[in-house]
Amino acid sequence: MTATVVIGIQWGDEGKGKIIDYLAEKNDMVVRFQGGNNAGHTINVDGEVHKFHLIPSGVLHPGKELFLGNGLVLDLTVLKGELDRLADLGINQISLNISDRANIIMPYHRAADSIQEITLGSGNIGTTGRGIGPAYTDKISRHGIRMCDLRDHGNLREKIEKGLHRWKDVIKTDEFQGIRLRTDEIFNMFRDLGEFFLPFISNTSRLINKSIDSGKKVLFEGAQGVLLDVDFGTYPFVTSSHTLSGGVTIGTGVGPTKIDKVIGVIKAYTTRVGKGPFPTELKDRTRDTLQQKGCEIGATTGRTRRCGWLDLVILKHSVMVGGATAGALTKIDVLADFDEIKVCTGYMIDGKETDEFPPSISILDRAKPVYTTLPGPFDLDKETLDMIKTGGRDVMPKNLLNYIEFIENELKIPIEILSFGPERSNTSEI
Repeated sequence: MTATVVIGIQWGDEGKGKIIDYLAEKNDMVVRFQGGNNAGHTINVDGEVHKFHLIPSGVLHPGKELFLGNGLVLDLTVLKGELDRLADLGINQISLNISDRANIIMPYHRAADSIQEITLGSGNIGTTGRGIGPAYTDKISRHGIRMCDLRDHGNLREKIEKGLHRWKDVIKTDEFQGIRLRTDEIFNMFRDLGEFFLPFISNTSRLINKSIDSGKKVLFEGAQGVLLDVDFGTYPFVTSSHTLSGGVTIGTGVGPTKIDKVIGVIKAYTTRVGKGPFPTELKDRTRDTLQQKGCEIGATTGRTRRCGWLDLVILKHSVMVGGATAGALTKIDVLADFDEIKVCTGYMIDGKETDEFPPSISILDRAKPVYTTLPGPFDLDKETLDMIKTGGRDVMPKNLLNYIEFIENELKIPIEILSFGPERSNTSEI
């Protein structure tokens, strides 16, 4: 097995960064295939917390080849900042390859994103304001600026001028976040950024395909989660890219026949950042407990996450459209002390019960969760956790094993990885 995909199968924030970091040790390459710096992956190694928004999570393992695929939109100032911070940590020998076809987030994209959210008021989507949506808009409308354009200064200047003109009616300002939105100023900025990034730019699809064909082990890293996919998520409260495993083929140029395994990362309960429907959302002390014990604050947004019980309706939908063949269950320790744990197995909509995930948020807003109650607590003291690392299911407390097997039976995929704490070491194959 040489090609494995890791995706989130909720609304993001499932703990993908930690799982990718754990799996990266056994792989040669880590490839990010979609999204932008609206994603945040947090990794805790020996008590030191690292947060990445663009750099693949495998960067903390020496000698790994890192790739940013054509499916991303890249804020080059953010990416350079991450590289600078890694250098400050003594990590400066990085094998980073950036697709020559990846689109670039320009200052006018960030301005348009923020201004559109303000203009929409209470009807806004709740974006991160990083310019992701407008950058993908320009990409799909065939007006985007790509990494390969940094090599041609005349073409770059012309595209910047046209981009500013295209967004002027939305932005209606000459300055945003200290950057003058003028052709010359933006061109000078990206001419300099281009000089820095040119050594990293390559035909990544060719390199990745050749690596797979030669037997190298490749790990594909997703951002956000399936429920934020632009087609199969809770539209319009979604991101602007394809977060499914199918996004790998679009976002890297690697055909689906080369993918061997898809791991869906599942948080042991459900969270969501920002607006949008959330059938199992809690607004009581249980929510407060989940937020506090789970440290539920977004790595990118800094916003407190909404919390609720595990929702198997959305997970069944995500396993199906995301093609998950195995699962990784994270933050199981957060539920450890609950005497009873609820799991949503269906929705009651207009007097009828269903386990089908509806396409319309107007329908989803009317959905009332149908719960199955499972017994707790999980009795996860340090000694038990240490035993699980070596003994797996054979030494698990009965209630924890029951919870895992209930999820497996409903989703029809095995849970192969268990995560029970923020540290890298708090992860085990089961």
